[in-house]
Amino acid sequence: MADLNVDVSQLPEDVRRKLAELSLELSEGDITQKGYDKKRSKLLAPYNIPQAPPDTGPSAPSPQTAAQRKAHRRLTREDNRYHSEIRTEAVMQALAMSKRGPVMPLPSKRTSVNYQGQQRHRDRQDSSSDDDSIFGEDVSRDFNRGGRFRDSGASSSSFSDAGASPHHQGGRGERPHSAAYAIPGNTSRQALADVLQSSRHSQPIPQQPDVTNNAKSTRQADRVGHYAPAHLSSVRMTSAGHVTGLQDDGPRHQGKVSAKIQQLLNTLKRPKRKPLKDYFVEEDDALEAPQPDPNAPKPEGSTLTPVPGEQLVVPSGLPRNLEAALQRYGSSTYKANAVTVLDQNGKPSINLTYGKLLSRTHKIAYTMLHKVGQKGEGGIKPGDRVALVYPNNDPISFSCGFYGCLLAGVVPVPVEVPSSRRTVVVDESKDAGGQGIGFLLGSLNVQWALTSEACHKGMSKSSNGDVANFKGWPKLSWFITDHLSKPPKDWHPPPKQSEDCPAYVEYTQSKEGSTVGVKVTRSAMLCHCQTLTVASNYTEGEVMVCVLDFKRDVGLWHGILCSVFNGMHVIFIPYSLMKIDPASWMKMITKYKASVGIVKSRDMHWGLLAQKDHKDVNFSSLRLLLVADGANPWSLTSCDAFLNAFQSKGLKSEAICPYASSSEALTVSIRRPGKTSASKTGRGILSMQGLSHGVVRVDSENSLTSLTLQDCGQVMPGAVMVVIKIDGPPILCKTDEVGELCVCSGYAGTGYWGLQGITSNTFQVQPFHGDGRSAGDKMYVRTGLLGFLGPGGLVFVCGSKEGLMSVSGRRHNTDDIIATVLAVEPMKFIYRGRIAVFSIPVLKDERIVIIAEQRPDCTEEESFQWMSRVLQAVDSIHQVGVYCLALVPPNYLPKTPLGGIHLHETKKKFLDGSLHPANVLMCPHTCVTNLPKPREHRPDVTPSAVHVGNIVQGARMAWAQGRELSISDEDSDSARKVPHQFLTEILRWRSQTTPDHNLYTLLNSKIQGKWPYQVQAQLTMTCSQLHKRAERIGSMLVEKGKLNTGDHVALIYHPGIELVAAFYGCLYVGCVPVTIRPPHPQNISTTLPTVKMIVDVSKASAILTSSIVLKLLRLKESTGIVEPKAWPTILDTDDLPKKKLAAIYRAPTPEMICYLDFSVSTTGMLAGVKMSHAAATALCRSIKLQCEFYPSRDVALCLDPYCGLGFGLWCLTSIYSGHHSILIAPSEVETNPAVWHTAVSNYKVRDTFCSYGVMELCTRGLGTSTTTLKARGVNLSCVRTCCVIAEERPRIHLTTSFTKLFANLGLSPRAVSTSFGCRVNLGMCLQGASCPDPTTVYVDLRALRNDRVTLVEKGSPHSLCVMESGKLLPGVKVVIANPDTKGQCADSHLGEIWVHSPHNATGYYTIYGDESLHADHFDSHLATGDARLSYARTGFLGFVRRTELTQSDGERHDAIFVVGALDETVMLRGMRYHPIDIENTVSRSHRKICECAVFTWTNLLVVVVELEGNENEALDLVPLVTNVVLEDHYLIVGVVVVVDPGIIPINSRGEKQRMHLRDGFLADQLDPIYVAYNM
Repeated sequence: MADLNVDVSQLPEDVRRKLAELSLELSEGDITQKGYDKKRSKLLAPYNIPQAPPDTGPSAPSPQTAAQRKAHRRLTREDNRYHSEIRTEAVMQALAMSKRGPVMPLPSKRTSVNYQGQQRHRDRQDSSSDDDSIFGEDVSRDFNRGGRFRDSGASSSSFSDAGASPHHQGGRGERPHSAAYAIPGNTSRQALADVLQSSRHSQPIPQQPDVTNNAKSTRQADRVGHYAPAHLSSVRMTSAGHVTGLQDDGPRHQGKVSAKIQQLLNTLKRPKRKPLKDYFVEEDDALEAPQPDPNAPKPEGSTLTPVPGEQLVVPSGLPRNLEAALQRYGSSTYKANAVTVLDQNGKPSINLTYGKLLSRTHKIAYTMLHKVGQKGEGGIKPGDRVALVYPNNDPISFSCGFYGCLLAGVVPVPVEVPSSRRTVVVDESKDAGGQGIGFLLGSLNVQWALTSEACHKGMSKSSNGDVANFKGWPKLSWFITDHLSKPPKDWHPPPKQSEDCPAYVEYTQSKEGSTVGVKVTRSAMLCHCQTLTVASNYTEGEVMVCVLDFKRDVGLWHGILCSVFNGMHVIFIPYSLMKIDPASWMKMITKYKASVGIVKSRDMHWGLLAQKDHKDVNFSSLRLLLVADGANPWSLTSCDAFLNAFQSKGLKSEAICPYASSSEALTVSIRRPGKTSASKTGRGILSMQGLSHGVVRVDSENSLTSLTLQDCGQVMPGAVMVVIKIDGPPILCKTDEVGELCVCSGYAGTGYWGLQGITSNTFQVQPFHGDGRSAGDKMYVRTGLLGFLGPGGLVFVCGSKEGLMSVSGRRHNTDDIIATVLAVEPMKFIYRGRIAVFSIPVLKDERIVIIAEQRPDCTEEESFQWMSRVLQAVDSIHQVGVYCLALVPPNYLPKTPLGGIHLHETKKKFLDGSLHPANVLMCPHTCVTNLPKPREHRPDVTPSAVHVGNIVQGARMAWAQGRELSISDEDSDSARKVPHQFLTEILRWRSQTTPDHNLYTLLNSKIQGKWPYQVQAQLTMTCSQLHKRAERIGSMLVEKGKLNTGDHVALIYHPGIELVAAFYGCLYVGCVPVTIRPPHPQNISTTLPTVKMIVDVSKASAILTSSIVLKLLRLKESTGIVEPKAWPTILDTDDLPKKKLAAIYRAPTPEMICYLDFSVSTTGMLAGVKMSHAAATALCRSIKLQCEFYPSRDVALCLDPYCGLGFGLWCLTSIYSGHHSILIAPSEVETNPAVWHTAVSNYKVRDTFCSYGVMELCTRGLGTSTTTLKARGVNLSCVRTCCVIAEERPRIHLTTSFTKLFANLGLSPRAVSTSFGCRVNLGMCLQGASCPDPTTVYVDLRALRNDRVTLVEKGSPHSLCVMESGKLLPGVKVVIANPDTKGQCADSHLGEIWVHSPHNATGYYTIYGDESLHADHFDSHLATGDARLSYARTGFLGFVRRTELTQSDGERHDAIFVVGALDETVMLRGMRYHPIDIENTVSRSHRKICECAVFTWTNLLVVVVELEGNENEALDLVPLVTNVVLEDHYLIVGVVVVVDPGIIPINSRGEKQRMHLRDGFLADQLDPIYVAYNM
């Protein structure tokens, strides 16, 4: 293909940028020469001007020249800022020597989550950097979540079949090294390993369905429908037919589980630690402190004395101040150029002479003082602070504005132009730190901002034409410094103020990321100019080329101040031009024969890459090449490479002068050519291990863990320098000790504006010796640089305090870590200059985080291959583990104004969860070595020994009981006439004595009327009506159903009165009713098998149902799941016979079974308990006495009536007590959230009962409607008791929110309470009418994990708020027992709640009648204490506390606190954790987490979080979840699974079904957004 002859300088900017990118790719070896020529020709095709063949042109290189260029290209490509041959060799050797480690499972990700930056077909994007890259800035960042598409190929089974187990070596005191992770090929995404045998049943019973959910809620329905097969396997039965839940321990049969999980288990199996003597230590700080290494090197030198620089001798010809310098050169050499700026074509076409500079500064000074503020704004007076807002390509306007402020006596504050000059920053990464600058301007009381006309035009305007306020900035008035009128001839600048007043304020950032302003006085500014003039030997008329930012730091000190002070000519190279033409600064040195150049090592590296421009470069005139970041140890390689490349072009070795600077101390040191110190330049090859311990140790040149340092010159003239310890008081270091450099000089900053506290700690440091003696009366300024002073006063810098990371007692520098990272083949995977390294505090130690921008054509598998090699390299070289390694899409990290990485903003985004990485690898197992000691259980401690110990210590034994229950409690005459043994007799008695008394009213969601609103009654039923309907139903069972006494009947009804009638119809003929939730019409495939299974398990001989449910069972979809013949006899109670029942059945004894109560625990355990007639009436009697129910009372019920206490309140208590029950189905509240409140208000209900699901629906649905409800006449002041029916720990946050929300409607805070019931006892605790207020305590979570109860104050660290679960019902006695030893616990211990009461269930009901569960759960005896009494084990953990409250009987009240289900607790590290505590912690970690659940799989803690946001935010959650669980619970998360909202299954009671979720995860059916495996 013929080449194209095109003038590159005339091409559009985007074409020139793409050409520069191609040149960089060719130089770095990313593309071949052929590919380069092809792409270049394609770009230049529209400008087709054929040029002569290359072999005939005079400029065509010879083959020898081409070979030399190629070799030279390879040389320069290998030399860059952070490159080191020794470091690369060390990394390669470390990677080669390591043995093959465990196979690391590749995280799985949906295809829709794969960012566009990771796709190969994406257009190549640019990445700009202040450090190393020359790519462009403007890149599309549209990484939003791509719809709801699911790709089965990217599911959570992306695993390889390979697997290995790591071998942990070393004793307990050693730090575990990172394993050498080998990433398998991602080719087996559909591979599954058979680990569990799916045949858990010996009987041909259909696969068990989900029995947890049947509400009409769309959210709950979605939860079920996402992975129905997982639910079907969640309710299990043993080989003997026992219904049970899945346990973590015990033998496991082979079955199906994701191969990725099994591979991870094999990876994390490690030998256990040696047994520990102590099993629990209650200490304030349980974390293991990192022990100092006894073999660590110690400093051995003598104490360092202050090192002075040479005396500052100011030449006599220098101006007396900067204003005088400006007046001198603006008058005598007014035609001489002061500033030249290169345009975008690289031509020096923009000039400013000294005469123009003087004229414009007078105009600005005069206008500021006399004309600004005439339109009503506040004027500008001498001493005021004004902001200088100029773009980086306009140093001319900035110089005029800066010196105009100096002439006017105004304090300039140079700041950056806000990103894109917009008020609403769409991409915050382009405006990193902008709000911090705004805060600084506000603290400085800045009211005016100076800017240029071009910059002002580009700013966003409001409707009236004024500049709109920027985010985080104070309201500013804008002053354009262009085209001003001349001041009067008789006008003179105001007289000079005190030399100690501020001359300007320079902004900087602290290590914490906050923006602060450093004050520089007029005397310090003058002294600084004089010192730099002497140190750099500046003379009038010299030409300086500056590439740096002229608004701050070295660029401001030399390019703006010293240049005018000495009458020099400065050529500024805009940063935007450097990205297009990185050799422009070298061309300007050659063209103008400049003697001074001010660059960074980045610019030197870029210059090396621009090889085509090397032939025209001549550095013979250059005497001083200041390397502004020469204090960085890794600038040495750039300096050496640059010298080697251009020494033949006239560059002298002594011309390269490293420069150490600080925002607080200004110039720290410069290597000065031509002075006596030039011969004393030195280099040191130091041991990195010694530096990590803070000592200087010389290492061998060929060492793989050495660091080569170059000096930054000597102490500045007129200054004194000391080195003090990094931490603690300012004690002088020893000569071979690394510390913080401090400078005492006349030019240093004087303090932070408005921050006196940290000012004294930074700017007023008085060092002293180790024995307390003062080292002198001089005050020093901290530089923030870490290093030491060598022989002859040479200054060596080995890092900065900002980049210091202290991990386990050793110090590491971020630049050293970056160098190691870049040595691991970075060119193919990441951008060299786009790496951020910082540390975050986790578990009282620093943890290293590495974030890099990956190339767009890098696959996920390649990324994790590279990441695993980085972990190993850092571990081998630095002996430190990496906590988190993240890769982000190209050009995605927050930037500084000059394109470099904004480290503080990157760290902030990482901790806030807004970084949106593309790949994340967490390694807490290798980094976190200071976890508390695991608890070791002592099996040799018997319960009797514990009991004796409690007696000796005087501990109160944990037990409590409600008041005594006897028939005499029913003191009324009518109550004495009521039979108490059978509910059927009570109902018949009420139908005879009070036939017209309303027992039930069923309400729907419709509300009538205008004001006050009335709830519509759908159905009412009196005692007589209920009795007659029950008789007719009983007659149907006998006549049509042909049922006998003792047969079981399934009742499948929607919540209503018909369910009550069917229940008593069964009792009237001696049948045993079993209430079952009907199938959900929207999830028949999931819920219908549940109904069928309960029917089969309960051995129901017939089904009673309504015509609506019967239609559901006969749908085509239903018959496809369950054949119609598989059902027992189905009887429709909507078509009842009119025949009256001959006689009502009466059981021979009250101990005979009354009904079966089937329920499912949160662990997926289906259990049916037998309730006797005596237990049913005893339960009703206890509730009646506790709540003071009488026939005249109205009670509102809004809960599910299928099991537990909800069934008892719905079907039993109203018959026994005779009160009027107002029934509201929870589905009606879903339709209209206000129906419950309106009904309570209409009927003036004193007692109402609900579920947590209803309470949550009302809280969410009526959060903004309380004012409207109040206007409609809804009043809840009548409510005395609003009780939540639950079988879990009280949800304090929900009840508190409910109380506060509806307090506006008159709801009393005392009214809201909770209850507690379980399988073995449906109602244990219930807040009664005359009970004391519910008690709330705060317990220590750390003690709770060890089964101890320690009360703490509110707000204490690691505190957990626990609320009393209601008051014990009459006749109920509970004790707290150790679930393992069955010994009675003291009230300071957490144990299982055991209950003894007349209404205990009589036992479990199972198909085959096995009595083993019955004997253990319903007839347990204490090993210590009162061993005669029989108790039922609730399976819930809790404790008892005696309060100061007094009961109605005058005794002090004993409060029962339920902590959680024993089956749900997870044992990790020997401690007992409750999932809800971990879940609450995780939910608080990020605002986009709408729900979460945790479970364990062998030794792994798995956290599943629902992401309520875009899919590209999924990876943000991984480090946050890992961090917060480590901090609060001292646990390492093994797997983090991010899923869509609604995936976590929730049952009708609002409880999470964690075991169902675990089954779905292991069966690979969650369709996760992302699965992260923490290694």
